[in-house]
Amino acid sequence: MAEERVNPSQQEAPETEPPADASQPEPVADPSGGLPTEGQFSELLNETEKERDEYLELARRTQADFENYRKRVARESAEAESRGRAGLVQRLLPVLDNLERALAAAQPIDREVATNHIAEGIRLVYEELGGVLRGAGVESYEPAGEQFDPDWHEAMLTRPGEAGQVLEVLEKGYRLNGQALRPARVVVSE
Repeated sequence: MAEERVNPSQQEAPETEPPADASQPEPVADPSGGLPTEGQFSELLNETEKERDEYLELARRTQADFENYRKRVARESAEAESRGRAGLVQRLLPVLDNLERALAAAQPIDREVATNHIAEGIRLVYEELGGVLRGAGVESYEPAGEQFDPDWHEAMLTRPGEAGQVLEVLEKGYRLNGQALRPARVVVSE
């Protein structure tokens, strides 16, 4: 029979003990039978308490940061919704104005003539749109007779009269949540 030759790299290595895990602390040889001394125990307890306090403080800061983040996101979300609503309403105001003008122009000259169906349809659309805007918090205002306030009124013309008084409203003003969406366009006395 032929003798089997073994490649030295294929020879089995003698079994050795696996290396000790570096993450495991090596047991401390203690002359008192493996129990820590009172000093060692006290030191270990102090270290553990210090570590516990650091983690507790970190948890509190993280919780406070998250609460601040949650409040900021809620506030920014509400502000974005308000800006979006205001932008939409501002684009709808000219539509409302045109419906008012159409209603004024569609009034029958002869009051005895049968109801004008087109005017009635325009009135219904106008009232529905006005109701939707009121439901969204939009208020209209007509400041005739009030003192002129540049925050709420836009002077288009002036006429002689008691100084600073709104004589006539050319176009209603609108406000949302206490802010002017569109100031009332007015004639002011000089």
